[in-house]
Amino acid sequence: MLHVKGITYRVGGRTLFENASAHIPAGHKVGLVGPNGSGKTTLLRLVLGGLELDGGAIDVRARCRVGTVAQEAPGGFRTPLEAVLAADAERESLLAEAETCRDPARIAEIHTRLADKGAHAAPARAATILAGLGFDEKAQGRPLNTFSGGWRMRVALAGALFAEPDLLLLDEPTNHLDLESVMWLLDYLKSYPNTLVVVSHDRHLLNEIADRILNIKDLRLAMYTGGYDDFVSAEEQKAALEDASRVKQELARAHLQSFIDRFRAK
Repeated sequence: MLHVKGITYRVGGRTLFENASAHIPAGHKVGLVGPNGSGKTTLLRLVLGGLELDGGAIDVRARCRVGTVAQEAPGGFRTPLEAVLAADAERESLLAEAETCRDPARIAEIHTRLADKGAHAAPARAATILAGLGFDEKAQGRPLNTFSGGWRMRVALAGALFAEPDLLLLDEPTNHLDLESVMWLLDYLKSYPNTLVVVSHDRHLLNEIADRILNIKDLRLAMYTGGYDDFVSAEEQKAALEDASRVKQELARAHLQSFIDRFRAK
């Protein structure tokens, strides 16, 4: 699904990634973690093609639809429901073409594709997602420009979920959400049918959703199996082994130095 091949990326004279590699197979849900400033958001932008690498390559499977939450909150006179439905660009395009097309063969293709996408159920699905994120039926019909920025960002998140891309990239998706909406989102993402990469500081969310953890450390990428607690445990075991190895090396060095000092004269 996604191959990160020996990438190097620098910004403002600072190196964020140096010959970093990772592979995310299709269908996996990956939590992307690392210290603040390590490059989590930057990596997502690199996958989306919004930044240019200094070295290496990022390959996404052919014809893979990659999606994320729009950085700017939607606005204007559209309703939340209309904005979410518009997030599925293919559906919107097919519906528009169906109104003007006169070729019987193409009309049949359009309706077949719409049926495959479950287009008839799209309004109900969009409404369900919005309801999960806190919009009741009345709110779903209000103009977007009557909502605060935080609520409009919920609409942007709903649109990304509704579009259901093959590879969904989420950066701190629980921002702007109350506890009830967070719990709904957690359940929704657990059953997300495609590949997911999520950046989050919410340890519970990563434990519940992720089956892999991709860690950014020392300019590299390392993949761990399991949720966040499994990752922490693996890191602790690795650190313990490194400490034991270091102590062993120091003892061996001290023993050798003692031997040298005793027999230096000879």
